[in-house]
Amino acid sequence: MEMKDKTILLGVTGSIAAYKAADLLRELQGRGAHVHVLMTESAQKFVTALTFKTLSRNPVAGSLWDEEAGWCPGHIELADKADLLIVAPATANTLAKFAHGLADDLLACVYFATRAPVLIAPAMNGKMWEHPATVRNRQVLEERGHRFVEPVEGELACGYEGSGKLCDIVTIADAAAEMLG
Repeated sequence: MEMKDKTILLGVTGSIAAYKAADLLRELQGRGAHVHVLMTESAQKFVTALTFKTLSRNPVAGSLWDEEAGWCPGHIELADKADLLIVAPATANTLAKFAHGLADDLLACVYFATRAPVLIAPAMNGKMWEHPATVRNRQVLEERGHRFVEPVEGELACGYEGSGKLCDIVTIADAAAEMLG
């Protein structure tokens, strides 16, 4: 499915699966999307902004405190131009921030400022994914109309087997195309 000339914000959070977001970026671009990457501070511990800057050919937003160009705050400008916000991988921490109104980083501020649809692809330890707080946070976000792409079962980075692994990149891109189409 094509996403020609659509602007997608790709939020990358602090999961070991952050490296897979580079492949997602390329998949979205291959379908015609313009992709702007937003990274949490934790995500930048797993993958550098330079990777995403080079692949996207766009500046990478990583901090509210790096905004210097123009009079309009960069996170508001990004939020306004988005056709879709994808958060992949999404951590339990990010789900909690979104569900409870905590806007303490750039990604969360963009989330609260955008009126674009939101697609969330969680990746975390299975016990964290199944924790009652995470289950409730997901319900809250679904009640707001956000769509989730289920994590899959498999060997997790922590060595456990179970649910919590980031799903296939093509599955995320297909869900994004469906939401835009």
